[in-house]
Amino acid sequence: MFNGARLWKERFSRRSREMGRYLRYIFNGHLVIVMLFLLGTAAYYYQAWVKALPADYPVSIIIAVLLGLLLTYSPIYTFLFEADKIFLLPLETKLADYFKRSIMVSFALQTYLLILVLAAVMPVYVQVNEGEFSSYFAFLLILLVVKCLNLMARWKIQYYVEIAVHWTDSAIRYSLNTVFVYMLFSGAGLPFLIVIAGLMAVLYWYYRIQVVDKGLKWEYLIESEERRMTSFYRIANLFTDVPKLKDKVKRRKWLDWLLARLAFKQEQTYTHLYMRTFLRAGDYFGLFLRLLIIGAGVLYLISFGIGQVAVVLLFLYLTGFQLLPLWNHHQNKLWVQLYPVAEKYRSGSFKVLLSALLFAQNIAFCLVLLLKGDWLVGGLSFAAGIGFIYFFVFIYTKKRLEMI
Repeated sequence: MFNGARLWKERFSRRSREMGRYLRYIFNGHLVIVMLFLLGTAAYYYQAWVKALPADYPVSIIIAVLLGLLLTYSPIYTFLFEADKIFLLPLETKLADYFKRSIMVSFALQTYLLILVLAAVMPVYVQVNEGEFSSYFAFLLILLVVKCLNLMARWKIQYYVEIAVHWTDSAIRYSLNTVFVYMLFSGAGLPFLIVIAGLMAVLYWYYRIQVVDKGLKWEYLIESEERRMTSFYRIANLFTDVPKLKDKVKRRKWLDWLLARLAFKQEQTYTHLYMRTFLRAGDYFGLFLRLLIIGAGVLYLISFGIGQVAVVLLFLYLTGFQLLPLWNHHQNKLWVQLYPVAEKYRSGSFKVLLSALLFAQNIAFCLVLLLKGDWLVGGLSFAAGIGFIYFFVFIYTKKRLEMI
């Protein structure tokens, strides 16, 4: 006899073991040290920034915009697989307990994130409004109720296949959430909060009535679950090989001018391959841009000389380390091994590309420092970056490639 609760436990246990296995590779010693450094630096500058806030700082608006997004984004982890739309479809009426557990786990995981974000914004609220940290628990309890309403509404809206309906729902809920959080943190009266919460409850009840005669949209639920897992696999693939990762190729025609500059020579075969892979396959290009933007933002916000040099070296290391999987991106393709090209050209092409990318990032970081007027720090950062790039590419990377 079918048991939905037992099926959910099996799926949850399997997914937990799988993610735990990859998380051990992700949170290795290198990354933990980097994260501790970043968190410590961020906490120091955040504390100094909070103390310097003026009394008229629009804290309620900023918190409302931020927490409104967090409350509105309410994914539900169903742990479904591709084959479920065939084998579980006849059992849809018996899966109520299964999806109820999924909603509860989704609520628990998102509660943890809400606790962290609320803890991060409370110092700003206390500083500007001269409040007390003891109000944290009251705010958290109220926001958890709103989060629960959002999750239930999100579950019902997934019975629709029209994308326009999903976008409209997100816009409506975000508006309600933002107004509610703004009133909560600006000290509005209880009647106003009750009215907004009542509108959320009415919205959920409306969705519930509308989907009574609708069936589950299996394709959408499975696609959403696969999309979330693909994002996780891409991160894990930066640290270890992930067989389940499905690569997606993006054309990015606007970057063809970079490829047109490459010479058509036999010794440049792997240069073409790695360059096209970096620009079009996986998430290498997106990762490079994200680290570049984040690193530039950090350099712009901090003003501690030695710390800025350390940030430049840190982000160069992060970028280089996370681009190393590009070396083995085509390891399972036999035709690459049939190239009539010496192995030394492969290694040379990879190192040249890695050096060029890190050098470009180093220049961008130093330009940010020069624009701030930190000429001496910019020069020191550039020189330190050049030395680091040489060491990373021609010493560290050489040993890593021999181990891969």
